[in-house]
Amino acid sequence: MIKNYRIKPIYSLLLALIFLTSCHGQTPDRSKSSDQSVLKTVAEGHPKLVKTQGSNEYGNIRCGLQDKKGNLWFGSTAEGVYRFDGKSFTQFTVKEGLSSNGVYAILEDKTGTMWFGTTDGICRFDGKNMIPVPIPFSIRPEINNNYYYTKQSTKSTVWSMFQDKDGVIWFGTGDGVYYFDGLQFYRFLADDYVINKGGLHLKMVSQILEDDKGNKWFACGMPPGYEGFCRYDGKMIESFKPQDEGWIRNVVKRKNGDFLLATRHFGVWKYNGKSFTDYAQPNDLIKPSLNYILEDKAGRLWVASDYGKFEGDSLGGLWHSNFSSSNPTEKGFTKVFDQEVCFLLEDNKQHIWFGTRSGGLYKYDGKTMMKFSE
Repeated sequence: MIKNYRIKPIYSLLLALIFLTSCHGQTPDRSKSSDQSVLKTVAEGHPKLVKTQGSNEYGNIRCGLQDKKGNLWFGSTAEGVYRFDGKSFTQFTVKEGLSSNGVYAILEDKTGTMWFGTTDGICRFDGKNMIPVPIPFSIRPEINNNYYYTKQSTKSTVWSMFQDKDGVIWFGTGDGVYYFDGLQFYRFLADDYVINKGGLHLKMVSQILEDDKGNKWFACGMPPGYEGFCRYDGKMIESFKPQDEGWIRNVVKRKNGDFLLATRHFGVWKYNGKSFTDYAQPNDLIKPSLNYILEDKAGRLWVASDYGKFEGDSLGGLWHSNFSSSNPTEKGFTKVFDQEVCFLLEDNKQHIWFGTRSGGLYKYDGKTMMKFSE
């Protein structure tokens, strides 16, 4: 466990390769035992997300958002992008102009334009057409060590996207972080004014955020990333790796400014601006390896795991906390799904959508679990 772990800058990279999971010690005093009454799923009587690209069982829904018009967008690892207007799904693949059918990030910018980060670069959707937006090769670094990169995970894969308060769009890719000011791209760490004493590379950044002070935060992902939670204060970039944890799956920014981090090896952490500490999570997690966390509008925490009944299996699970903004003292969790969950989204009706292996897509409205995939 972490006990008021004070931040110290880390100026060395972890070189050991960590075994990867298909989607991305116990601490029994963190929470009460979870209620294991998993809900039954309703699979008929509503539209279905249909696979058309012949993807295998390992394909999954990896990202998504609800746009300003109310449409839901879901990015998959092998079937492109699906748009759901509440009545039917529309699928966009390479046939419709996507650079790749593997989509790992979706962003709606301040003008309402949709951006998609794929395994082969960036695409922009103008409402009618998918338009490739290439990062110039002239600003990309030469990479000679290809020990991790594969056909499914290339140097051109865009893992994350974020638009900051100034309207600048940031991209976390397989070979580093770039930003786009509306006119041209820049490679972030190539800027002479960025102090980078630790020699960070910011490869495989899984999420980019901005705090209330304007600091940029980069949650680093799987190797060859594994550089922890990195902060750029406008002058210097530095890495924080409590317990030498370098793999952060995703981060939630809370209303009070705190961050909640979903880690690969230590479950949920909280960062309050000064220190990292343990945070409540289901204590029946066999292994605290999390794919995703989400704090809903009521203040409840949703925890998605890639481990289930036995360590090493692919069942995983989805829990929600029984504490909220109106009931902050109750610390129990209820399990509502017992398979591997890769992604979570809350829509404007406070329904929870989540993606699973084999391209599964589900919605939970608080009472009923509905399957929206074939």
